[in-house]
Amino acid sequence: MTRILALVLGLTGTIASAEDLKLAVTTSFHNSGLSEILLPAIAEDTGITVQLLVVGTGQAIRLGEAGDVDAILVHSRPAEDAFLADGYGTHRREIMYNDFVFIGPVADPAAIADADTAADALARIAQTEAVFVSRGDDSGTHKKELSLWDAADVSRGGDWYRPVGAGMGAALNTAAGMNAYILADRASWLNFGNKADLGLLFAGDPVLFNQYAYIPVNPELHGHIKADLAVKLEDWLTSPRAAELINSYTINGETLFTFNAQPAS
Repeated sequence: MTRILALVLGLTGTIASAEDLKLAVTTSFHNSGLSEILLPAIAEDTGITVQLLVVGTGQAIRLGEAGDVDAILVHSRPAEDAFLADGYGTHRREIMYNDFVFIGPVADPAAIADADTAADALARIAQTEAVFVSRGDDSGTHKKELSLWDAADVSRGGDWYRPVGAGMGAALNTAAGMNAYILADRASWLNFGNKADLGLLFAGDPVLFNQYAYIPVNPELHGHIKADLAVKLEDWLTSPRAAELINSYTINGETLFTFNAQPAS
């Protein structure tokens, strides 16, 4: 089972209060460092102490289904739509986006830097049987990776394909140690310290677009859900203050996320 990392950040300490809200978020969101920027501002502006449960998208959705969190912030549209269709969430609100990128050895034995599309990059990796690290954890990134393999109609498996069942940071560390290829979100890669001999080799295919969405858990299924705080947090996440903080968050001059709050769906 995916390990849950619970983080409590805010101004009211660790003692539970009426203004505490539990939010399940993806490891890529946390690994990017953006949570360290947003959570103190949320506490300052709203009085809400957001308790993050940092997991993959699949586990975040299961926490929402069980009523163990008040809202989720995830990045896998098919899984989000199923969550809503089954009545576990009240609505979906797009907040921000970045993109997925292919990371790999700077020597690039599969020559994916010369690929025309994401499908071409995967085909090159499979044909050369270059080591590829997969998250293997039912996260949004893992779901995206699997959909890319399927869309490319490329077989994966054998000793070169290495599922690790880990979050984005741990999976990148594994790829660094093995000098392997991996699919990552751009923000996690930019904020990743142990780059070793890895580099960003392929990006830009429209299929690598990576949208993050906020979904409040349905209080009609779980009466203890803090629906009022979930709405209050949503209002903040779609506000000009959030837009400024998200758009201005950079590493070495590179923007990690772009704010694009949309009406609820």
